[in-house]
Amino acid sequence: MSLSPRFDDAHAAGEARRAGRQGLGVALATSAYGISFGALAVAAGLDVWQTCVLSLVMFTGGSQFAFVGVIGAGGLAAAPAAIASAGLLGVRNAAYGMRMSPVIGSGFWKRAAAAQFTIDESTAVSLAQTTRHARLVGFWVTGLAIYVGWNISTLAGALLGDVLGDPKAYGLDAAAAAAFLALLWPRLRRRQAIAVGAAAAVVATALTPVLMPGLPVLIAAVVAIVVGWFNWLGEDEAPPSEPLDVAEREGLP
Repeated sequence: MSLSPRFDDAHAAGEARRAGRQGLGVALATSAYGISFGALAVAAGLDVWQTCVLSLVMFTGGSQFAFVGVIGAGGLAAAPAAIASAGLLGVRNAAYGMRMSPVIGSGFWKRAAAAQFTIDESTAVSLAQTTRHARLVGFWVTGLAIYVGWNISTLAGALLGDVLGDPKAYGLDAAAAAAFLALLWPRLRRRQAIAVGAAAAVVATALTPVLMPGLPVLIAAVVAIVVGWFNWLGEDEAPPSEPLDVAEREGLP
């Protein structure tokens, strides 16, 4: 009598539990950013309830930081640029959705629910697993846990910011820039990526003093697309240590 099926079942169950633990660990670390977002959003002029609605509905940290950053710098007049900046950063989630579609499976309601939780971390934890069941566990545990933690910490940050006042006194005004640097740094592995980042940074820095807040970011994004599209420096070899089907493990939701 072969013991292989029993071994396979035990192995699959163990990997699913490991995926769940990884998801909870990632959620614990990621949710802490919500405190900074809540405080910054209130400092930018949003009410506590508006800040919480952003996290409940938008739920993609990079886009949320971009939105409140532009609103804080330019007020309501900069709302179109703020929405465009947030949308531009949120496009990456559509790519994650296409990659996760075979893992989630068919069914309209299941896919609709999964769309809300398809973020950097849930995709990365899911694709790091080797079995479909473990990938499902990793995706749902990570996505749901971050959603709950992010919204709780957003509320805490908003209430804290409302009580303490100006977040600059506590260094929280640097949280958005630090978060974006954390997203960017792991991607600077090849010459072309460095060229794209440098070109966008130069354009944004030069245009910031003369244009409405938010517009320099959008123009810099166009420059980055042009530089990346033409690949003027040529392709480097991909780093051998990173699996090709695994999303970046660093960053915000």
